[in-house]
Amino acid sequence: MTQVTHHIPDAMMAAYAAGTLPHAFAVVVATHLSMCATCRASLAAHQSVGGVFLEDSDSVAVSDSLKSDLFAQLDDPFVPEPIYDRSGIYPGPIMELLKGRPIHWKRVGMGVRQDILSEDPSGSVRLLYIPPGQAVPDHSHGGLELTLVLQGSFSDETGQFGVGDVEIADEHLEHTPIADAGDPCICLAATDARLKFRAFMPRLLQPIFRI
Repeated sequence: MTQVTHHIPDAMMAAYAAGTLPHAFAVVVATHLSMCATCRASLAAHQSVGGVFLEDSDSVAVSDSLKSDLFAQLDDPFVPEPIYDRSGIYPGPIMELLKGRPIHWKRVGMGVRQDILSEDPSGSVRLLYIPPGQAVPDHSHGGLELTLVLQGSFSDETGQFGVGDVEIADEHLEHTPIADAGDPCICLAATDARLKFRAFMPRLLQPIFRI
């Protein structure tokens, strides 16, 4: 069993439990939860607190039209959504985004590959494949970046991150992640803003690769 040492911060877990975390980050948190018993216990605690607040809150009257609309929806034939299970190193939340399609690795240079799973104005989610010993170009961040390791490991100025670990980078962190020796490092990464590369060539190619 892999020992997870970098977890989801408490405030982010609370936002996830309340359903207010942006979709891109919620995907990373859901995937991490499938790999980390400690954070599953933390989520359960937040959900229990939320339930207490709901029980203590005042009731709100609903209109007759709302009730009739709800009952009408209950009368509609129910078509269950497919359930996507873990496949290899990819937990269920990733398989749900893939919706059964294979991973489409696209080269971004220096052996690094990516597959963009989801992208909208609020953020993007992508898989990253980084060969052993390869560095991601030095960069800072225009917003928040969550990186969850699915295979292998990487190291940067803040430490080492192995399978199940999440690195949370904000606009205050400039770093150069390097995949460690061994298996290629495969990560799930979510951002809500473009990265800020220091070198000219990554900046030039950034619009093409949508990083």
